[in-house]
Amino acid sequence: MANFTDLTGLAGMASATAAAMLLLPGIGKFTRPHRAWLLGAVFVLMLIPFGSMPPAAYVRGMTGDLSITTLVLLYRAMLRPWCDGVAVRDKRRLALLGLIALASIAFYPMALGAGAYDPYQLGYGNLPFVVALLLIALAALLRGYALITLCIALGTLAWTVGWYESDNLWDYLIDPFAAIYALAAIMMFAVRALLKWPRGGTN
Repeated sequence: MANFTDLTGLAGMASATAAAMLLLPGIGKFTRPHRAWLLGAVFVLMLIPFGSMPPAAYVRGMTGDLSITTLVLLYRAMLRPWCDGVAVRDKRRLALLGLIALASIAFYPMALGAGAYDPYQLGYGNLPFVVALLLIALAALLRGYALITLCIALGTLAWTVGWYESDNLWDYLIDPFAAIYALAAIMMFAVRALLKWPRGGTN
C-alpha cells in the first residue's frame, strides 16, 4: 500500500501533467467548465494504474518529487481562471520568480561543485538558515508579497513534518523545474520590457 509520501508525490506529478494541458493550443477557447473537466480527467488518468504502476509513477521516477514552490505555482496556474477576483498581481508573481531565479543562480552552480562551499548542507536543519528564511517570509508578508510568504511557509512546514522522503529543506523550497521556469520567465519579461522601452527619435 502506498504511503503518504508516495501519494502526495504522485498527486504532484498528476497535477503537473494536468497543468501542462493549459499550455496546449486552443485550450484558452474552452469554457471554464470544459477546462475543469479536462484538468480533472487528466489528473485521474495519471493516477490509474497501467500495468504495474500509474503514469504519474513513471514520471515521478524520472523527475523526483516536485518542490512545494513548484506545486504552489502549478495550482495557481490551474485555479487562475476561476480566481479572477483574487489573482496575484504580476508584480507579486514577478517578485517570487525573481527570488527563485536568484536562489537558483546562487545555489545550483555551487551545489554542483563550482565552488568550495556546498550550500545544500544548509538544508539539513541549519538554524541560522531556517531563521533567515522565516525572516524573509515575514518581510515579504509585511511588504504585501504573500505568494513568497506562502511558498516559504508551506515549504518549511512540510520539511518540519517530513512530508517528502528527503530531509533537506532545499528540496522543499526549490527544484530544477521551478528554476528553469523562473529564469525563462524573467528573461521573457526583460525582453518585453526592452521592446517597450521608448526610443529616442529624430526631430
